Formats: sequence, structure tokens, C-alpha cells
Amino acid sequence: MATRLPAEERRRQLLDVALDVFAEGGFHKTSMDGIADRAGVTKPVIYQHFASKRALYRELLDDTGRQLRDAIVTATATAGTPHRQVEAGFGAYFGFVADHQNAFVLLFGGGSRRDAEFADTVVEIEESLADAVAGIIREDVPGVDEQERRLVARAIVGLAEYTGRQWLRDDLEPPAEVIAHRLASFAWSGLRGVGEID
Repeated sequence: MATRLPAEERRRQLLDVALDVFAEGGFHKTSMDGIADRAGVTKPVIYQHFASKRALYRELLDDTGRQLRDAIVTATATAGTPHRQVEAGFGAYFGFVADHQNAFVLLFGGGSRRDAEFADTVVEIEESLADAVAGIIREDVPGVDEQERRLVARAIVGLAEYTGRQWLRDDLEPPAEVIAHRLASFAWSGLRGVGEID
């Protein structure tokens, strides 16, 4: 029998357990019974917190996307210069991938894109990440309008996302600090040239 937890703690526990189960089996192969078994609760306990499997999965996407964005925003907020912000942002991103592999797989592993509603949620998360990146570009690249900043920000998010997927397939080689430094250097060199159009 499961220990009785306060509602918020139980909800957090169910989200954490469901994250692992969904990352392992995907949305369609995962059952609420399987999540309940792993969490050590009955299925009605899950339904006290989430209206359906789809609602639970959607909340997981939102929750993990928010955690990733918060990690990047926090890291870049404390960096002193735009160059350091780029380094800190990539460091936070790949630190998140390394420390929360199941969360990254859930967000960007591909399964979420096969369902229209979930794909829309992933796009919203990517846009929120691009918003955070665009803020750094806005501070540092004169002569580039808002539309161009957004486009460059999306490109940086896409670069990190694709690299993160490949990095997981390569069993996290090289280490997070190395891959973050390499991509930060690459992105910084590119950002230096964004405003320099002949």
C-alpha cells in the first residue's frame, strides 16, 4: 500500500514516475495501469490528479519544457556578458540533457511529434526556448530586426536539439561540458557575423 502523500507531492511523484514510463515505452504502449504499478498506487489515484493518459502526457511535456527553459534562463541571467550568456545557455541545455535524459527523450525523441496535439505542444516549447535565445541576440546584435533575431534564435534551438538527440545516441560522448563549449563557440562565431551583411 502506498504511503499517503499531500496532494502536491503525490502529483509530483506521479509526474516523475510517468516520465520514466513514457520515455521507455512511448505514449501508445504505456498504460495507466503500468504507471500506477510503477508508482505503487492504484489507477484511481492517478485519475484523481489527471483526467486522462493524454492529459498526463501533455502536462509532462509542459513540465519538462518549462524545466529546460528555466535552466537556460537562470544560467544566462547570471552570466556577465553576451558571450558568457551563450556559453552558459549551451552549458545549461546540455547539462539538462545529461541529467534528465528521459525528459529530453520525451520532448524531442520523436514520439511526441507523431500526434498533432503533442507536436503543437513541442513547437510551443521550442518557441519559448527561442524567445529566451532571442533576448540574448537582441542585446548584442545591432542592425538586426526582430524577425531576423527570431529566425536566428530558432536556428540555435534547432542546432541544440538535433545535437542533443545525436549525443544521446552516441551514449553522451563527448562529455556535456565539451559539447556545450564546442557548440557555444560555433554559435558565438555565427552570432558575430549576423549583422555583417555586405
